[in-house]
Amino acid sequence: MESMLNKLKSTVTKVTADVTSAVMGNPVTREFDVGRHVASGGNGLAWKIFNGTKKSTKQEVAVFVFDKKLIDKYQKFEKDQIIDSLKRGVQQLTRLRHPRLLTVQHPLEESRDCLAFCTEPVCASLANVLGNWENLPSTVSPDIKDYKLYDVETKYGLLQVSEGLSFLHSSVKMVHGNLTPENIILNKTGAWKIMGFDFCIPSTNPSEQEPKFPCKEWDPNLPSLCLPNPEYLAPEYILSVSCETASDMYSLGAVFYAVFNKGKPIFEVNKQDIYKSFSRQLDQLSRLGSSSLQNIPEEVREHVKLLLNVTPTVRPDADQMTKIPFFDDVGAVTLQYFDSLFQRDNLQKSQFFKGLPKVLPKLPKRVIVQRILPCLTSEFVNPDMVPFVLPNVLLIAEECTKEEYVKLILPELGPVFKQQEPIQILLIFLQKMDLLLTKTPADEIKNSVLPMVYRALEAPSIQIQELCLNIIPTFANLIDYPSMKNSLIPRIKNACLQTSSLAVRVNSLVCLGKILEYLDKWFVLDDILPFLQQIPSKEPAVLMGILGIYKCTFTHKKLGITKEQLAGKVLPHLIPLSIENNLNFNQFNSFISVIKEMLHRLEVEHKTKLEQLHIMQEQQKSLDITNQMNTSEETKLPNAGSQASLTLEEKQKLAKEQEQAQKLKSQQPLKPQAHTPVVPVKQTKDLTETLMDNMSSLTSLSINTPQISASTSFSSVPSMGMGMVFSTPVDNTKRNLTNGLTANMGFQTPPFSLPASANQHLFSGPGTPGAGQMTLGTPSSLPNLHTRRPSAGMSQQTPHRPTDMSALDSLFGPQKPKVSMNQLSQQKPNQWLNQFVPPQGSPGTGSSVMGTQLNMVGQPAFGLQGNPFFNPQNFAQPSNMTSSSSASNDLKDLFG
Repeated sequence: MESMLNKLKSTVTKVTADVTSAVMGNPVTREFDVGRHVASGGNGLAWKIFNGTKKSTKQEVAVFVFDKKLIDKYQKFEKDQIIDSLKRGVQQLTRLRHPRLLTVQHPLEESRDCLAFCTEPVCASLANVLGNWENLPSTVSPDIKDYKLYDVETKYGLLQVSEGLSFLHSSVKMVHGNLTPENIILNKTGAWKIMGFDFCIPSTNPSEQEPKFPCKEWDPNLPSLCLPNPEYLAPEYILSVSCETASDMYSLGAVFYAVFNKGKPIFEVNKQDIYKSFSRQLDQLSRLGSSSLQNIPEEVREHVKLLLNVTPTVRPDADQMTKIPFFDDVGAVTLQYFDSLFQRDNLQKSQFFKGLPKVLPKLPKRVIVQRILPCLTSEFVNPDMVPFVLPNVLLIAEECTKEEYVKLILPELGPVFKQQEPIQILLIFLQKMDLLLTKTPADEIKNSVLPMVYRALEAPSIQIQELCLNIIPTFANLIDYPSMKNSLIPRIKNACLQTSSLAVRVNSLVCLGKILEYLDKWFVLDDILPFLQQIPSKEPAVLMGILGIYKCTFTHKKLGITKEQLAGKVLPHLIPLSIENNLNFNQFNSFISVIKEMLHRLEVEHKTKLEQLHIMQEQQKSLDITNQMNTSEETKLPNAGSQASLTLEEKQKLAKEQEQAQKLKSQQPLKPQAHTPVVPVKQTKDLTETLMDNMSSLTSLSINTPQISASTSFSSVPSMGMGMVFSTPVDNTKRNLTNGLTANMGFQTPPFSLPASANQHLFSGPGTPGAGQMTLGTPSSLPNLHTRRPSAGMSQQTPHRPTDMSALDSLFGPQKPKVSMNQLSQQKPNQWLNQFVPPQGSPGTGSSVMGTQLNMVGQPAFGLQGNPFFNPQNFAQPSNMTSSSSASNDLKDLFG
């Protein structure tokens, strides 16, 4: 018998490639398209199972095909016996209708080459899943090769088989006669279904209480496909040629054993000597111990032992088996409830779906996707059940990959997206919006998901609008920018302006404040901020929302408000709002704090701009003066074309001047030397007056007078003040030296510039020395300035009296440090300006703006760090405001 099976297996492999061509001539192909070979089943796994679809409806089916080439080795009468046996089994299955029996969708069709019929979609046979891959493609599909039965699947599958037998025995009064793993089919959702009624035995008196089942004697001469599988056959079939419903229960016990032992039957039968094998088997069954059943779960081991008992009356019947504790598993009970869901009313279904989220985490993912998900999505046609079913579907979607979600769940959600009643559907979708936006493709988001959000913002229900506005910030980062800018923001603004609900208006402002960071700076400045001035209401919560948006924009590192908009639009809007009578003390402080910060930044930025402009102007002036000097020097030098017209004396004079200039450049800087103080004479004329008297002679100084550079002259003067130093008190020498210093120290082309007012103060008469006045120090406090010998044009006179400079001492008191002209020329413009700025913290300055604003109770008002919408403790709503309860709660959370 074993060699016969091996021969049959080789024949099956040989004809595999011919099956597709064989089935093409079968009438089944007129209505159905035959696809991929996925499994095998039936007696001896003789039926090949293909995927298929119905041409008219595109409904998915399974196509069972028996290729007649498989039995070419038999004689004609044997072929006819095999064909008749197979036909009988399919015809009997077609007449029976039960959830635990395989559903036939197209009856058996015979052609010259094959038999074929169609059923519900099939995954595999139980024999395939347990490792028997006969009559399968040479490359076994991973769907079968890697298939692993979970405990809940095994429990519920065996329960389904028991329920199927109970239907056959009690309702149909029929013995199956060949219950084996080959005749148990797993459909697409994983449910276990019975087929293979080739050897079924109906009762001869079905109307009576005690049915009778005639049994045929075993004929070893028949082909194997005309006989049941003896490894799962009860002993009484062979030894006493009798059968009853308990005979199927023995077969069920053998299936139990095979399931928990990787498909291995409890006894291997020698089909050459069937009677001897069954006699030995009967002896072993009478002494069956627990060691033989050690792989079977302990809670069902005793029941399996009873099923395998040699005495039929001891075996439990099918109805008793469905009630054993082994099947009281939460997963098995859940799956069983789904299978009977069509029998339940809406109230029972709703209660079941409410408790389902607690059960789903306990079930394997494949079981959920294969068994539970299709049952849930089938309930979408019932609108009243959608609010109860949808949370479970979305819970399953969270555990699915994006590919599984797009393939299995999204197509079922499409019609639900468009449902507006009952309103709970929209609420559930809004709560799971992050899931939808994460796993839904971009095109479907624009076509289905975002339109649903827009409908929620425009819904007549205030509760829906509130929820939508509260949820939008949680998934704003997942919305593409064009949709955000062109569709979402305009609807939020309309909801704020058109609503009559304070809660919706406040939530609109809060929502805008939270999503500012996802917007473009100029869009906020040009679109959001002008919108704030359109809000008509003056409730404190609304005003604080407006303030919060201004504050977020002002402080956010990505956004910011320009000083032009601060001065022209923002502050003119905020300042009147700050003195609204409805604001309490803390809210007023919040307004003032933000306003002061804005004013401070406005002041700092504009001052910085003006200082930079001033520096640029001074630099430009210096550049212009330098250019003028270079131009004047160039005009004084003869050009190359006119050199030929110079006389010899002029050329000698020019050469001497160049040589003299070269010597001046290489000369070491002059250093101050010690000198003897000169006793001042009371009648000495004031040096300032002398300078004023000689100002008219500055222009008459010869251009050939030896120059002393400003840096050389000033470097020889200690940093003691603004005094000018002279080496002799003689009037004429003083006059000449003054003229020389005036020319040499750059009063014609000064290295620094002073305003006209500064010149006036510099040369003003006696008076109280002010911040803008300059006086000269006394010669007694200054060292002598040693210069080069005057030229021939400068007369030398003997000193006759010292110069009195006591009138200038008042400027340099102990509290006023003296600054040299060289240091003054190097002083930075901003330091110069700072002399006229009151010190920070003095009265009248804006120092308080830069500090932390304190309210009257000594607590700081909110600063400019952080988003006030996410930390709104100071946005308190006054107690006299009336709004809806949900709005009150939202405002309480938002404004403290």
